[in-house]
Amino acid sequence: MKIALAQLNYHVGNFEQNTEKILHHIEKAKRENADVVVFSELAVCGYYPQDLLEKERFVNSCIESVNKIAEHAHDITVMVGAPSINKTSKGKRLFNSAYILQDGKVLDIIHKTLLPTYDIFDEYRHFEPNKTFRLVEIGGKKIAITICEDIWDEQSSDNNFAQKKLYTVSPMEELSRLNPDIAINLSASPYSHDKETKRKKTIQQHASKYRLPFIYVSQVGAQSEILFDGGSVYALPDGSIQNELAYFKEDFAVIDTAAKSKPSIQPFKDNIGKIHDALVVGIKDYFHKSGFRSATLGLSGGIDSAVTVVLAVEALGAENVRVLLMPSKYSSDHSVKDAEELAKNLGIQYDLVPIVDAVTAFEGSLSNVFAGLKEDVTEENIQARIRGTLMMAISNKFGNILLNTSNKSEAAVGYGTLYGDMNGGLSVLGDVYKTDVFKLAHYINRNEEIIPVNTIVKPPSAELRPDQQDSDSLPDYDLLDSILYLYIEKTMSNDQIVSHGYPRDVVERIVGMVDRNEYKRFQCPPIIRVSSKAFGGGRKMPIVAKYQN
Repeated sequence: MKIALAQLNYHVGNFEQNTEKILHHIEKAKRENADVVVFSELAVCGYYPQDLLEKERFVNSCIESVNKIAEHAHDITVMVGAPSINKTSKGKRLFNSAYILQDGKVLDIIHKTLLPTYDIFDEYRHFEPNKTFRLVEIGGKKIAITICEDIWDEQSSDNNFAQKKLYTVSPMEELSRLNPDIAINLSASPYSHDKETKRKKTIQQHASKYRLPFIYVSQVGAQSEILFDGGSVYALPDGSIQNELAYFKEDFAVIDTAAKSKPSIQPFKDNIGKIHDALVVGIKDYFHKSGFRSATLGLSGGIDSAVTVVLAVEALGAENVRVLLMPSKYSSDHSVKDAEELAKNLGIQYDLVPIVDAVTAFEGSLSNVFAGLKEDVTEENIQARIRGTLMMAISNKFGNILLNTSNKSEAAVGYGTLYGDMNGGLSVLGDVYKTDVFKLAHYINRNEEIIPVNTIVKPPSAELRPDQQDSDSLPDYDLLDSILYLYIEKTMSNDQIVSHGYPRDVVERIVGMVDRNEYKRFQCPPIIRVSSKAFGGGRKMPIVAKYQN
């Protein structure tokens, strides 16, 4: 059987564009003599539409699009994901379904069994789970059709306290009892930098366990803060991968389950390279799909804003990025010089707007109120908030979206100023630890010096007081990030982290900072998710709580 894998970038709620894209690839599959063409989970409406699924008109538009697509399902069978109506009087109103279209009509509808409701997922909020299992016969072949999580009934977790088997039923185990010839999974599997290996291993295990050709079709692109990296796969019954589609871009391939061919595997790329590609796609799709065109940010001469502006230029083009350099009396000459050099390297518009006079005016206005009090972090934050106000003025005046440049280490411990450097419409590095920001900078400079070397090698500093360095307030980033990873991604207790060899006083201090700053992170802009545990919708913690780790 010849099966086309259509790995595409969808836009939530953009039915016209999604449908046109699907129809185009149906015709392409026909031209390549495919018997079946497979699209991803919820391809018709885009993944994940959230509470749009509570709107009857939205669901009707989904079904109208499916019917329009069905009209083109002649001389080929089409599998495409979309919601369907639960016509019984009990349970949730919708199913998350795979439509099988043939001879110009809907031949069959298969529903998703396992509905993820953890981390960034919230599918049980809207969908009723499938409870019965059957195969679909196409061209004399019995096909086991599953949808994304249906093959993840057993999975590893970074959290040692988590269950390895999340569900009480295994859809593939149930379907295997019906003796299928081929397995197909329609997926929308979000990217994290450790997901690709787990995903391929899961597919290979299913293929080899049930001795079946296994076709897995995912999607690409970003929807708000969530990314899809693609990497659709065709695995042979021995578990080996025969075809692997591209990462972070649309791709299409036709495989033949009856023929032997040379494997087609994607070239290796390390994690930092993939995080780089993920962030570029995240920025590009956030702007494109939201109807925005241009970005702005404050370029300080430090490494976070340097990496952010390079990624923004790659995503949006130099002509759509402008920056402000806003030195204070504490800014070093080399920071301004490094920022100017980077702006020139990238060919972007930049303006120099010193904040010295504004700071003096603020301090003068508050002098009577603050009389007799020592200078402290208040005066530092005034500088950050003046910069934040100037950046929002640029955003308002020229229609640029402000990119937030805070990294995950800073966001974790609250090393940022609300309504100052925490301003922004999108956080680019909010899920990237500082140690990985340095690696990204080196990756960006792998062929030529784009980011000035001095920006990378100098000690990190907010430059808000004389001779200030991040290490005055925080442990070295290697130590800080290691502890943060064990606490945030691995969900370890203080005792468990200490058992890995870290000083108890440092652990308790860092964990306390993370917990105390939940209220700050709650006000952060959306963060592009690249790890298995990003701040935002995937890590739900109470703002008001009394609990010691």
